[in-house]
Amino acid sequence: MTDEGTTEPTAAQRRAPRGAVWAAAAWSVGVLALLIALPLVARHRLPDELATHWDGRKPNDSMSLTAATLVPAVFWAVLVLTAVALQRYRAGRLPGAAAATLATGGVLLTGAQASIVHANLDRTRWQDAAPMGVEVVLVLLATGLAGLLVWLASRRYGGRPEPRPAAGAPALEVPAGERFVWLSRAANPWLQLAAAVFGLAAAAGLLAVVSGVSDLDWALVLPFTVASLACLACCSVRVRVTARGLTVGFGPFGWPARHWSPADLDSARAEERTAAQTGGWGYRINGLGTTVMLRRGVCLVVRTRRGTDFAVSVDDAERGAALLNALIAHTRQPTG
Repeated sequence: MTDEGTTEPTAAQRRAPRGAVWAAAAWSVGVLALLIALPLVARHRLPDELATHWDGRKPNDSMSLTAATLVPAVFWAVLVLTAVALQRYRAGRLPGAAAATLATGGVLLTGAQASIVHANLDRTRWQDAAPMGVEVVLVLLATGLAGLLVWLASRRYGGRPEPRPAAGAPALEVPAGERFVWLSRAANPWLQLAAAVFGLAAAAGLLAVVSGVSDLDWALVLPFTVASLACLACCSVRVRVTARGLTVGFGPFGWPARHWSPADLDSARAEERTAAQTGGWGYRINGLGTTVMLRRGVCLVVRTRRGTDFAVSVDDAERGAALLNALIAHTRQPTG
């Protein structure tokens, strides 16, 4: 809790988690592979020179197949290095800038590459390439959407350094009328990596279909998309305690979310739990109640008035439990 009555993530918590780093690495390598693979896989159906620029709807410039393959890859490598530099030197001042660079750059370049391949497919000369129209609009819309989603996720997970270290306690005294908020989060690096890998597999299938390179069955793309979204929703959790109670949000956008008011809770505690006890990683229901298990260690556990337990593995669980106990005690004080 800061001097203003707010608990914020520490500077260490704001560094890119290991899982996010691995996911970014997988995304970087995957996008590079897609940029190179798309024209090479279709090379037998492409002219020696590919139309790469259009004046209105007519092609007016071209590149060799080799150049059309390598130039986007070089641009992508520069963007990756830029993202690394942003994360290394500007993460505090520009939260989410590195992720936004990777997301927007990857979508823009792969979309453009797929559009170029599609326009040149089965043409004998680059001058005969198909006109560009709605493809450009769709790529730009997808790029903007990717940037917006990353920006929203970075806003939810940004934070300022905490001015003094946290100290766990079984209960906290909250002065009357003081506003406060306690925030914490956790992520599973393997689920983050799985979300990135499944997402890349779905993107590869989608680009193959859109570019016309393959008649890939959409039924093969859908399972990878669903698996990616499921892993993305379960790979991270954000916990918030305010005067309104406890809110647990899932995924990078904190949605879906579960909420309990102080009147809904009987008690809170910090408890050591392992994946073996809870039945594995992710959202688990067993004899211990419901557990959101993303990393082993101390969990924030609440007992509801219905007699059921809900646990979530997050940092600084002791303070969260102490604050919740103070809120619960306050709701039970007689008024009047």
